[in-house]
Amino acid sequence: MDRRFAFVKGLSVFTIASSAIVGYFQYLNAYQEKVSGQAKEDMKSATETFEAISTAFSDALALQSMLYAGFSSATRNRTDGSTTTLVSRNAKDVSTAYEKARTELHEKIDMLAQKAEVYIDWASDIDRDPADKRNVGDDPLSRYVLRDYRFSCSDPINLPKFGNVNASSDEVPTIVPDGEFCNTERNQDIDNRTAPPNAFIRICPSGRTDVARRIYWYSAKHHVLTMHYCFENLHERLEAARQWASQSDRDANKESEMQADEAAISAAVDDLGRRLNSFNGLALHQMERIRVKYRPAGFVCSVPVVRNFFARSCFPLRTTTELLPHSIRLASTSTPEPSDRDRPVMTGQYASDSR
Repeated sequence: MDRRFAFVKGLSVFTIASSAIVGYFQYLNAYQEKVSGQAKEDMKSATETFEAISTAFSDALALQSMLYAGFSSATRNRTDGSTTTLVSRNAKDVSTAYEKARTELHEKIDMLAQKAEVYIDWASDIDRDPADKRNVGDDPLSRYVLRDYRFSCSDPINLPKFGNVNASSDEVPTIVPDGEFCNTERNQDIDNRTAPPNAFIRICPSGRTDVARRIYWYSAKHHVLTMHYCFENLHERLEAARQWASQSDRDANKESEMQADEAAISAAVDDLGRRLNSFNGLALHQMERIRVKYRPAGFVCSVPVVRNFFARSCFPLRTTTELLPHSIRLASTSTPEPSDRDRPVMTGQYASDSR
């Protein structure tokens, strides 16, 4: 009788242990399926956002460049007064397409900026936990801030630069608070000594001192806002060319000003192309980071207890369920020090207060 009881007791322990192991691996498989699904969703959203933004800007910028090139050619060859030349006929079609593309871009620019933030900036941030406490509007940059601070599109310092991932960590930049920055010499250039988290510039309001605003070049949202602001700035400067292309009343004074400012306007057209290329490069870079964030977990991530020491790699998705073991919940909600690989990503509260 005692032997039978011992056998049943041993069987119960074995059953409980085997059930726990089966349940553990079922949970692990279910979790990996969720990770795979979230990875596909994030990549799809990021790709669609990138394509929408890049296409909208590339179309508008190409038409803007064609319009200006047509006007320059017509005035240089003194055929701008004719409506029968090939350049003038083409200019009418370009003008119609350009005004349409510009209007559509203007209508949806705020939504494109927010999509860039959500589906590219946030999605590529390995350390971002949606459950963390954040103030609404932590990022103060907007089209209106750029306007009020009179962002200079032509200043070479204000062109996107990404720093150097191999920059020495021994060089600690001098910390200048944002509230004092506008009273300094405003040295904010980005070079090969700049680490990616410090790849930002600060802008100050014209004619008065105030708190500086930051533009982070590892933020797709900031690229979208500054690119649109500079596009609209050039749009206003091309008023004389737009009048000619649309075959409407022309302002001789504005045409003379444009011709005198030809070198600066041509440089502005080229700079917009550089800004678009920088955005495209950043978006592709961040999409690669989404792949890194969700890449397949190694064997160590299937070993209980051990995988808790590799929280970020083994738990790309955070969880708030109370049904998980405390060790797993603790690991999934911890925020260990990011490795060098993860430092370029901008978080909700930006990474550096230096320079």
